[in-house]
Amino acid sequence: MSVAKPLPHDAARLHVTGAARYVDDIPLPGDCLHLAFGVSSIARGRITAMDLSAVRAAPGVAMVLAGDAFDVIPDCSPSAHDEPLVSDGTIHYAGQPIFVVAADSHLAARRAAGLAQIDFAQDPPILTVEQALAANWRFEDGPRVYGKGDVEAALARAPHVIEGRIEAGGQEHFYLEGQAALAVPQENGDMLIQSSTQHPTEIQHKVADALGLPMHAVRVEVRRMGGGFGGKESQGNALAIACAVVAARTGRPAKMRYDRDDDFTITGKRHDIRVDYRVGVDADGRILGVDFTHYLRCGWSMDLSLPVADRAMLHADNAYDLPAARITSHRLRTNMASATAFRGFGGPQGMLGIERVMDHIAHSLGCDPFEVRRRNFYPEARAKPPEPPAGVFLPR
Repeated sequence: MSVAKPLPHDAARLHVTGAARYVDDIPLPGDCLHLAFGVSSIARGRITAMDLSAVRAAPGVAMVLAGDAFDVIPDCSPSAHDEPLVSDGTIHYAGQPIFVVAADSHLAARRAAGLAQIDFAQDPPILTVEQALAANWRFEDGPRVYGKGDVEAALARAPHVIEGRIEAGGQEHFYLEGQAALAVPQENGDMLIQSSTQHPTEIQHKVADALGLPMHAVRVEVRRMGGGFGGKESQGNALAIACAVVAARTGRPAKMRYDRDDDFTITGKRHDIRVDYRVGVDADGRILGVDFTHYLRCGWSMDLSLPVADRAMLHADNAYDLPAARITSHRLRTNMASATAFRGFGGPQGMLGIERVMDHIAHSLGCDPFEVRRRNFYPEARAKPPEPPAGVFLPR
């Protein structure tokens, strides 16, 4: 029986000895190209002039692709077809890819990307919740509302009504292995992709679409990831697509990895959230009705914001029985890197709100916070837990 035994991870020896192979460890053919993005230095505006001659003339550069190199710029979005591989002339956030450089080394590509001369016409960026609400920048026509019971009636008859707000900032995934991809052309126009991704089928679909190939002509392999936590669910699409496009156009393998500064700048984070609440409780701190309003800053593209925001709403009760509840969710568009999947996928944001409510109730009524929670548990959770089967060890 394996319970409570210190069993090692299957690949632990490989990890600690350095023998575990990641995308960046795969031996490369001598003619492999290395890619880097040239990115925007402004948060919102338009490109008015762009001179890439110095980039193309830089040592080791084999190819430079901007938006005008495509009949249709390949799409990287996991949901809404609103995330072009490189800018179409409009800038949506600081760090948005504008062009891709292919060179004979990673360092040569990065150095060349910094030589571009780009002029912008800047517009005031939309960054805050208040700015997005005022501009009506959102990913749905209006807020989404979920509810049960008569919230206003519950608040009206409650002996105590408590109001408050809690805000939680974003969060960087900081996986040990950064975003990385390698594309190797195969016979008959097929393409092999090695990717550090949590979603190989999505990589297959997006690469096939970018190259005009059927999905069976693209093979995606993921040996392992040095962490993902949601950050590699959709954010790896751009690297794999860029590598595949360059490999298809040159007939040479193409590899791309973000250095940590590029990774932090280009890729999305956890959705930050503001939760406003009104809660009606009785004298013992039992909730009679609660009204939540969620404000999520989603960034410049839709990415996975709608299901993340939905899950925040659906976890707004956590372990607590809410007789009457209303959750209003605003999914706001802003000029920032597009927020994306992150471990918990909206659940932690939703649960944070109700846990703050529990503490606020306890503070306002002078009650034990644990007792307030226990009194509001779903009935099943208030019952005594069953005894474990004989012979099963449970740590205390």
